[in-house]
Amino acid sequence: MLEQHPRGPDHSRMTQQADANASLAQRDLRHIWHPCTQMHDHQVVPMVPIVRGEGPWLIDANGRRYLDGISSWWTNLFGHANPRIAAALAEQANTLEHVIFAGFTHPVAIELAERLVKITPQGLEKVFFADNGSAAVEVALKMSFHYWLNQRHGEKTRFIALTGSYHGETLGALSVSDVALYRKTYAPLLLTPLLAPSPDAYEGEPGESPEHVATRRLEAMRVLLERHAHETCAVIVEPLVQCAGGMRMYHPSYLSGLRALCNQYNVHLIADEIAVGFGRTGTLFACEQASVAPDFMCLSKGLTGGTLPLSAVLTRQHVYEAFYAEYNAGKAFLHSHSYTGNPLACRAALETLNIFRDEPVLERNRALASHLAARLAPLHDHPNVADVRQHGMIAAVELVADKATRRAFPAEERRGLRVYLHGLEHGALLRPLGNVIYFMPPYVVNEGQIDHLVDVAIDGIARAIT
Repeated sequence: MLEQHPRGPDHSRMTQQADANASLAQRDLRHIWHPCTQMHDHQVVPMVPIVRGEGPWLIDANGRRYLDGISSWWTNLFGHANPRIAAALAEQANTLEHVIFAGFTHPVAIELAERLVKITPQGLEKVFFADNGSAAVEVALKMSFHYWLNQRHGEKTRFIALTGSYHGETLGALSVSDVALYRKTYAPLLLTPLLAPSPDAYEGEPGESPEHVATRRLEAMRVLLERHAHETCAVIVEPLVQCAGGMRMYHPSYLSGLRALCNQYNVHLIADEIAVGFGRTGTLFACEQASVAPDFMCLSKGLTGGTLPLSAVLTRQHVYEAFYAEYNAGKAFLHSHSYTGNPLACRAALETLNIFRDEPVLERNRALASHLAARLAPLHDHPNVADVRQHGMIAAVELVADKATRRAFPAEERRGLRVYLHGLEHGALLRPLGNVIYFMPPYVVNEGQIDHLVDVAIDGIARAIT
C-alpha cells in the first residue's frame, strides 16, 4: 500500500511546502526545455519537482511520494540513493573524478572492462566506452561500417533494422529506428535503413504462437539479406523487447535464427541491450535466452544502476584487429567523447555489478515477475485490453477501443496520458507509451508495491476509457 502521511498536519507548513513545489516548477519552466516533451502540455500537466529519492520512491518538495514504476526511464535497478553505490561514488570522488581517456587509463575502467567481458556472451573481448545509449549505438554503427571499409568492402554502407524499432535520438541511432513519432520530423537528415518486419508476437495471426511468428519473420529477413547482404554492414535489433516502440515482445528463437542468418550472409549482428540488459528480461542479458553472441553489444541505462551516464560497446577480437595498424595506414577508429571512461561512472558501474555478484538479484526478480504476472492476469479479459505481455521485469498492457478488432484509440485522445495523471494523483509514476501501459520497476520493489502499481494502473485504465 502507498505509505500514509501522519494525520493532522500543520496547515501553514503544508502551505509552505505547496509553495515550494510551485516555486520550483515555475523556476524550471522559466528556463528549462525538457526532453521528449511538448512544453505547452505543462499548462495543464503538472511539473513534478523531485528533491529526494529513497529506494523505489521519488519524493517531491511537498513530501509527496511516487512509486517509480518505470525506473526513471528504465535506468534505476537498485533504488534511488542506493547506499552501496553512493558510498562507492563518494570514495571515488575523493580519489579521481576524471582523466582524459586517450593515452591515459585508470584502474576502475580497467576492472570494469574485465568484468564486462566475463559476464557478457562469449567472444566479446574488447570494450569501447561512451556516455549514453545513443552514443553506444553510434559507436556500433560506425565501427561496423569502418570494419568493412578497412576490410576493403566499402560497398557495405547500409543497415537493416526491424519495423517498430528504436535505438536512440542522435542522427545515426535515429536512422536505424522506425518509430514515426521520433523519426518523421528529421527524415531528410537521416540515413535510410532497410526494414525487416518485426517478429512482434502481437502482430501474429489469430491462434499463431510467438515462436511461429518468429519463424515466419525470419524468412522475411532471409529474403532481405539475400537481396542486400552485399551492401549491408549489420542488422541491429533490441533483443526480445522493442521498448520505445510500445514494449513489443518476441520469441528468443528469432535471435538464434538471426545469428545464423548473419553468419550465412556475412553481416554483423548488433544487439542493442541498452534497455533490456542487466536482468530486465529475466536473465542478465536478453541474448542469453537464445544462447547467442552478437558481434556488437550496446550497454547503458542500468549499467551504473541509474546513477550516472555511461555506456559501453563490446565487440570481438577480429573486429579490433581490423583497426590495428601503423598510424599512417589510416585505419584507427577516430571516435571520442570528453567523458569517455569517466572514473565516477565506471565506479558506479562496478558497484552495480558487485550487487549482482553479492545478492540473489535474478532469483528475486523471477519471484517478483511471477507476482506481477499474477496481478495483471485479470486484465486479459478486460474489454479494452488487446494484449498483456511480459518478459521478466518488463510487462505491458495494450489498450484498444475495440478488443475484437484491436482497433486503437485515436492518438489525439491521449488515453495513456489519463493513466499517467491518475498515477500522479495516487502516488505512482506510470508513464505510458501512447496507449501502452507498462511496468518496469526497480528491482528493490516488494510485492505490496507491485500491487500498488497494478491497482493504480487498473483504476487509471478505467478512468482513461470512460
